[in-house]
Amino acid sequence: MSVEITFPIEFIVQGTPVSLQVKRPESRAAWKARVRQASALVLPEGHFSSERSISVTLFYFPVAEMPGDVDNIVKPVLDALSKHVYNDDRQVERVWVQKFEPGKVFEFDGPSETLSEALAGEKPLLFVRLGDDPSEGLT
Repeated sequence: MSVEITFPIEFIVQGTPVSLQVKRPESRAAWKARVRQASALVLPEGHFSSERSISVTLFYFPVAEMPGDVDNIVKPVLDALSKHVYNDDRQVERVWVQKFEPGKVFEFDGPSETLSEALAGEKPLLFVRLGDDPSEGLT
């Protein structure tokens, strides 16, 4: 039986995101597998990949100042979720990525349970939210 995904979904990936520019492809493959495993914990069993438009939020909480560019963590995450949560990266219409280095974490207005868990959790970690409304939060 196939089940449609009900958005939004949120999950946490423990560890440091691997950049698209990493020299060792096995590191990128291991990170993608970790992202996919973390997403599988919140997806319904027997789900099929969505054909909807997708919005992606990535909040990275490192343990120290991040040495690389925050935009380099996006593509490996999107690739990991392709053919798993959605059919193709082209469905992603909006990406919001932000790093929250120690001492630079802002107050969140009504954080979700998963975001609250991320804020309180052991760092480094990546909070991921996937929605099917690219206009969410825009008015």
